[in-house]
Amino acid sequence: MQVKAAQVGFWENTHRQNPLTERFPVSDNTTPPSLYAAREPVFPKRVSGAFRNMKWIIMLVTLGIYYLTPWIRWDRGPQLPDQAVLVDLANRRFYFFWIEIWSHEFYFVAGLLIMAGLGLFLFTSALGRVWCGYACPQTVWTDLFILVERWIEGDRNARLRLHRQKKWDLRKLRLRVTKFIAWFVIGLATGGAWVFYFADAPTLLVDLVTGQAHPIAYTTMLTLTATTFFFGGIAREQICIYACPWPRIQAAMMDEDTLTIGYRDWRGEPRGKLRKKQDASQETGDCIDCMACVNVCPMGIDIRDGQQMECITCGLCIDACDEMMDKIGKPRGLIDYLALSDEPREREGQPPRSVWKHIFRVRTIMYTTLWSLVGVGLVFALFIRPAIEMTVAPVRNPVYVTLSDGSIRNTYDIRLLNKHGEDRPFRLTLKADPTLRLQLEGTPYETVTVKANETLLQKVHVIAPRHSDPAKGGRADIRFWVEDLTTGDRAHNDTVFNGRDDQ
Repeated sequence: MQVKAAQVGFWENTHRQNPLTERFPVSDNTTPPSLYAAREPVFPKRVSGAFRNMKWIIMLVTLGIYYLTPWIRWDRGPQLPDQAVLVDLANRRFYFFWIEIWSHEFYFVAGLLIMAGLGLFLFTSALGRVWCGYACPQTVWTDLFILVERWIEGDRNARLRLHRQKKWDLRKLRLRVTKFIAWFVIGLATGGAWVFYFADAPTLLVDLVTGQAHPIAYTTMLTLTATTFFFGGIAREQICIYACPWPRIQAAMMDEDTLTIGYRDWRGEPRGKLRKKQDASQETGDCIDCMACVNVCPMGIDIRDGQQMECITCGLCIDACDEMMDKIGKPRGLIDYLALSDEPREREGQPPRSVWKHIFRVRTIMYTTLWSLVGVGLVFALFIRPAIEMTVAPVRNPVYVTLSDGSIRNTYDIRLLNKHGEDRPFRLTLKADPTLRLQLEGTPYETVTVKANETLLQKVHVIAPRHSDPAKGGRADIRFWVEDLTTGDRAHNDTVFNGRDDQ
């Protein structure tokens, strides 16, 4: 007991003398303080203004495109699907209005992804995280969930009171259940719209309602419903801060000439509350510390603290600050899109440089050029791709066969792809040594019929007489030709004929 008392006395004396204990007090049982802070949900206040209106328009357009696109019809012929945008995994094809992408043409999708990445680099280097603030799916669905929450529970103060209310009475239970049901319906519509991109939407809808759809469809819908509910309703800004890698990458895309949201501290500081009668010796800046910019921020940050990783440059703080400046008779722009390179000029009372001088600079021009080159390359490749395609694979086991009359036979697997919406007759011919003879397996003719939008695997034999040069000369170059007898389109593929090596 004496030892324990001495230990307690030692810790008490030590912490009396240590100034750190004034900030982090230690209890008598020497238990270290907890450094964990529970997350405080963000309840952004409703605001009106140019940027808020722009976000409403973008939200309506993007959600409309997402939910309505699977229902748009596009006539491609009697044997092809009439859904304008369809990812046909069963037949390994992707339809986008008049464009049809086959599985071996996946480089088109890769090119689009490259263009999306370069576009993200371009917009970030020019205007900061405008993608995150306006068009990112996380932002769009979070705005929708907050809108529904505001309709049901009220604006910021009402939601704060409801959140801090410890007692679960009938009113709080009713509001929360109503909100969660509305969120679930949005999540279900989101998951349902996604699966409609992979099958005929009207048919799949009937199958889903009647319980006849494939289990994968139900699993995908429930998974996307749960993730949409959690990401847009529960996690919200936590996804942008902790799950998304872009906040940590954006610094490499931005520089001092990037236009991003900032606070003109040289105009707003020192802050001070607005008073009718103010002593001249207590001169303050334009910022009246009303906290309007903080209350409307969906990320829960204070833009006046400078650039922060959490900021998605949505512009709502600009609308809130401009509204307050109008009320107190101060000029707008205390919080605005600005570049760090303009700060010295503005501090001296000079106007900032033109917006276009910030947007059009070496970095953005380079990104624009690369983006354009990839786009032009994709368009060029799209228009020059053939209507029919052929691949030739020599059968290597065995390399050749010696027939009873001494002639040499090589076998090839030829794949013919018919990209038309109707059956087409194709004729196979051979350009090589005149002694070589072409023979199609299963038919005495040189013509085969390939069904619409399908691939035909045809086995072909090439025979060389016993004493001909190809039969005894080792390897000989040959070329297979295929001709569409309906349109006259032709394609070819080069390969080799293997004969005996008599040397």
